[in-house]
Amino acid sequence: MTKHLQREIQALKREILSLGTAVEEMVYDSLKAVAERDQVLAASVVERDRQIDQSEVRIEEECLKILALHQPVAIDLRFIVAVFKINNDLERIGDLAVNIAKRATNLCQLKAVFSPPDFKTIAEKTKIMLRQSLQSLIELDPKLAREVCAADDEVDRIHSEMFGSIQDGIRQHPEQLESLILYLSVSRNLERIADHATNIAEDVIYMHDGDIVRHGINRK
Repeated sequence: MTKHLQREIQALKREILSLGTAVEEMVYDSLKAVAERDQVLAASVVERDRQIDQSEVRIEEECLKILALHQPVAIDLRFIVAVFKINNDLERIGDLAVNIAKRATNLCQLKAVFSPPDFKTIAEKTKIMLRQSLQSLIELDPKLAREVCAADDEVDRIHSEMFGSIQDGIRQHPEQLESLILYLSVSRNLERIADHATNIAEDVIYMHDGDIVRHGINRK
């Protein structure tokens, strides 16, 4: 690796980690806005989306520039390819955090809100998955990345159970129909965030080991 390429790769790593930190904060703040019915915090999440989009474009352009100018091979090429994909996943997570923040704004308009019992569980597990996926990226830790992949099934299960909980809630508290539907929408966005966290973890494994682990292949 030339010194110039090494410098550009290190700069790219700093940028993708910075984007990951910003997106993680958006997810945490959007969920806090839901829990506390904080309209101001929800609005701040929505406002940050443009900055995330700009960062995503800048990182994509940097990846393309490095590929064109240096034609990296082996581990350097895997790194660039993985960053290119992780960049897209982080931007999508930012969009999903905005969706949650908008649901929080809607919840703020309601006088009484009924929170499904499984909601805190899926929120916490999704936050853990996202944090661990980013930690695996920082440390290039394939073992931690595989743990993230394994956790995805649990989040899917909890989200599926939310449907039943919300059906029961609607039958028992029909006046809470609107809030329950909003919570179901938040749960769906959390399930998708978990999917993107899994994608990030899979790309960390690819970056470190060269193994493609999509669709459950080579995950163990």
